Order: sequence, then C-alpha cells, then structure tokens
Amino acid sequence: MPVVTAQSVKPGARRVGPALWFVGPLAVLVAVWAVAVAAAGTPMRVFPQVGDVAAAIGDMASSGDLFRHLGASLRRMGLGIVLALVTALPFGIALGSSRLLSAFFAPLLRFSVALAGIAWIPVATLWFGYGDRAVIFIVWNAMFFALTYNAMLGVRQIPLQLLRAARSMGTSRTRMFTEVLLPGALPSIVTGLRVGLGYGWRGLVAAEIIASDAGLGYALFQAQKYFRTDVIIASMVIIGVLWLLMDRLLLAPLERRTVQRWGMTGVGR
Repeated sequence: MPVVTAQSVKPGARRVGPALWFVGPLAVLVAVWAVAVAAAGTPMRVFPQVGDVAAAIGDMASSGDLFRHLGASLRRMGLGIVLALVTALPFGIALGSSRLLSAFFAPLLRFSVALAGIAWIPVATLWFGYGDRAVIFIVWNAMFFALTYNAMLGVRQIPLQLLRAARSMGTSRTRMFTEVLLPGALPSIVTGLRVGLGYGWRGLVAAEIIASDAGLGYALFQAQKYFRTDVIIASMVIIGVLWLLMDRLLLAPLERRTVQRWGMTGVGR
C-alpha cells in the first residue's frame, strides 16, 4: 500500500483544505440565515432574505452605484495607508532606537491606540469639513498609532549584538535604517499593519457615514433613510467580504512570509 507523504500531495490539494475552512463557516452562516428568516416569516423591512440581499447587490452593480461607492472607499483607504506608512514607520523606528524615547512614548502610544479612528471623527469634521480629507485623516489616524507602536517594539527586539556589530563596522545612518533597523523590525511592522488596517477599515466606514457623500459607509447610511434593509445588509456584506479577502489573500500571507524570512530570535533590549 503506497504511503502518502506531504511531498506526494499535489499543491492544489494542499490548498483545498484551508480554502474550505475559509469558505465553510461563511456558507453555514448563510444557510442558517436563510432558514431562520424563512422559518420566522420575518418581513424584509425587519431583516431581508438571502435572495433579497443578492438582488440588492445586483441592482447596485447594474446602476453603477456599487462601483462608485467601492471606488471612493478604496481610493480613500489607499491614500490613508500610504500616509500612515510614510509617517509612522520613520517615527516608530526612531523611537525604538532610543531607550529613553521608547519608554516615554510607549504609554502615550497605547493611550492613543484606544482613541484612534472613530473617536476623532468630530474633530476631523471641524478641521477638514465634510469630504475626502476628513475621511482620509480618520484612516491615517486609525492606523498611525498602531503602526508606530509596533515599529518601535520591532526595533527594541533586534538583538543588541547585531546593532553593536553594525555600529562597529561604521555603518552610516541611512544604511543602518534600511539594512538593519527596518528589516529587523519588519515582522512586528507587518503585524502592526494587519492590526492597523483593521482599525483603518472600521474608521473609513464610520467616517463615510458621517462626513462623506460617497463610499460604502455612505451607501449603508443612505439606505437606512429609505428603510432599505436589503441594501443595508448588502453594504455590510460587501464591507465584510472585502476585509476578509484583504486579510486572507494579502495581509496574512505577507505576515507569514515576513516572519519566516526576517523573524528575529534574539532577546530584545
């Protein structure tokens, strides 16, 4: 009888298991949803059936509203991510390079993470008014503190021997940043990016509800005014599926590969 080993299993078959674990719970949720609504005879205005939500998504796509709102949300999210990376990473790495600065800023950053994003929406509308700038600020704000904190922790976890060796070789500040500090902190940075994007995504939706005239959050809020529960749930489904795809297909593999390649096993300082 042939022995089945990990090497003998085809790559496609190895991917089926994780895919089923990813899709399976969602399929069970949809089935329970369909059965529960049908059994209770719930009217659509209270909670729609699965078919009603699918029809609402189709109507949004055919009218072009889906792509308009989706494009607005993804554009704002992309700009917020870029701004957060450009500002948070240098600041976090600089803090991590100094024991005094990291000790001083650590509690401030932990405090700020709890308030980042949604709590800043009233201030954002006062500063920037209603529109793209306020929403992009909320995305940046929601991500900045988590990214900064994780970048600082990542630098603090780089083995002291490695830093001493780089300095003894006369490494310039630029090369120290690009070749030692940034790669050494990268596993923690990617973890912070994954967490920060979750905060940023929630902040985006909340800000679009209050301070925008386009976007998935805005579509959700507008549907409430007209008692379109099917559109509300459809918007929620789209928001959730987008985040799941982003996390599953981009962030989780990036975090895994980064830790495998750059993970540090030394003791932090």
